[in-house]
Amino acid sequence: MMSKPNILYIMCDQFRYDCIASLGNKEVRTPNIDRLVRRGIAFENAYSTCPVCVPARYTLRTGCEPAVTGCYQNEAPEAMDGLPDNMKERCGDYLASVMRKEGYYTFGIGKFHTSPDFKEDLGYDLQMNTEELWDCVQDRKNDAYYSFIRQEHPEYNHIEQLHGERTNMYYVPQVSPLPSGLTVESFVADRVVEQLHMVKDKPYFGFVSFIGPHPPCAPPVPFNRMYNPDSLSNPLRGNKEIDFMDEQIPWMNHVIWAEEMNDFAARNIKSRYYGEITYIDTCIGRILDAVETREDRDDTLICFFSDHGDHLGDHHAWQKESYFEQACHIPFLLSWPGGPGVLHKAAGRRDNQLVCLTDLFGIATYAAGNLQIRDGHPIMEVLAGKENAREILFACYGRPGTPQFKTMIRWGDWKYIYMANGGREQLFHLGEDPDERILYNAGQPHIIEKMQKWNFDFCGRKGLLSAREGAAVKHFPYKERPRLRIRQFDLSGGVHDFG
Repeated sequence: MMSKPNILYIMCDQFRYDCIASLGNKEVRTPNIDRLVRRGIAFENAYSTCPVCVPARYTLRTGCEPAVTGCYQNEAPEAMDGLPDNMKERCGDYLASVMRKEGYYTFGIGKFHTSPDFKEDLGYDLQMNTEELWDCVQDRKNDAYYSFIRQEHPEYNHIEQLHGERTNMYYVPQVSPLPSGLTVESFVADRVVEQLHMVKDKPYFGFVSFIGPHPPCAPPVPFNRMYNPDSLSNPLRGNKEIDFMDEQIPWMNHVIWAEEMNDFAARNIKSRYYGEITYIDTCIGRILDAVETREDRDDTLICFFSDHGDHLGDHHAWQKESYFEQACHIPFLLSWPGGPGVLHKAAGRRDNQLVCLTDLFGIATYAAGNLQIRDGHPIMEVLAGKENAREILFACYGRPGTPQFKTMIRWGDWKYIYMANGGREQLFHLGEDPDERILYNAGQPHIIEKMQKWNFDFCGRKGLLSAREGAAVKHFPYKERPRLRIRQFDLSGGVHDFG
């Protein structure tokens, strides 16, 4: 075994925790992700603590939660409570920079979703951005995939939205406007394989970030017709009064043109969502094949995960940004066949400890021989039997001190959700009610009281203090925001609306 293993992080966007065949989904086909399941450990209680794109990515690159990153939703980070204005002063070096200092060759390829700088330097030796949206001409020019299409395949330069149409087509089944060998997913896989064949004299730390299966769901031929909607399950619809306690859900449904989706429409979009997943799975397979061709294949730590999930109509909801399991529970696979102790013997193991995206910082630095935890938990030390598993997981979304602020606490099978908008509380028991249809608030006053205390204590750290008011977590009279629609056209091409 080399002194430092290779490390490969593979990330998808909006990939639900329950969409891996070998972990129980009988509808979807994921043969290559299944290879990863057989290769190592599947963490069955993994979470995105701020389940939306931008804050999730700042969390994994810093090892810090939103209280420190200052990124509480899809927004440019902004520190609170007197924390330093500079991100790196608040959090420390980004993960790629830390790994470079540990002697790694580092490459990052795919979606990074930095804000406000489209091409923020994240510390990689090689950084290739492939983003889903471009707000201006310069951002589009800085996109590696767009540059590839423009220069190498100008026959597709007429396409306004290379990844599929958005706006009113956001949750409408589509097919990719490009063939399977020229999509952004294929481009990312090609570049990663090139890197894996090139790196020889150093261990590598690679970060691979696919845009899909984030909508629009537009898999290429033949993946667009791989799943028959009539063979798929309907959404899990609970009591609407419970599902809509979080005002974000009906508001977002309207924003992305999805408030009138019936069961067939949900199954229809799921067929393309699954098509995206199976297509991305083939791209991941090419990357795994490249890893397998190397002599150091067993001494390569691979972690597969997502930034958050997608409701896909469950709980009468679409998109993410809630603390229902479909939005915040994520896939989290870890393997290292040549690694120490339990990792060496971990093939096909299931693990139910609580983990989250902040733990990725510690996993990589542990493997590099210089463990740094920050806001995470020492997962590798837990696996080695040197530390206890995390007992309580805290999460938050929305800027503290605003009606959009909400929190989640996982403790054993209990899940508590607090919403500042209306001061609403939900208590679920995932052991007895994994579908989160039953509120246990009234029957468990002692659990509610315990959660309220933990929630108040949790909001006592810098970066969250504005969420407090007196001796309680701040709440606002319940209010619904004005309804609006997204207009995600080709902004870089000057297209801003219909007409």
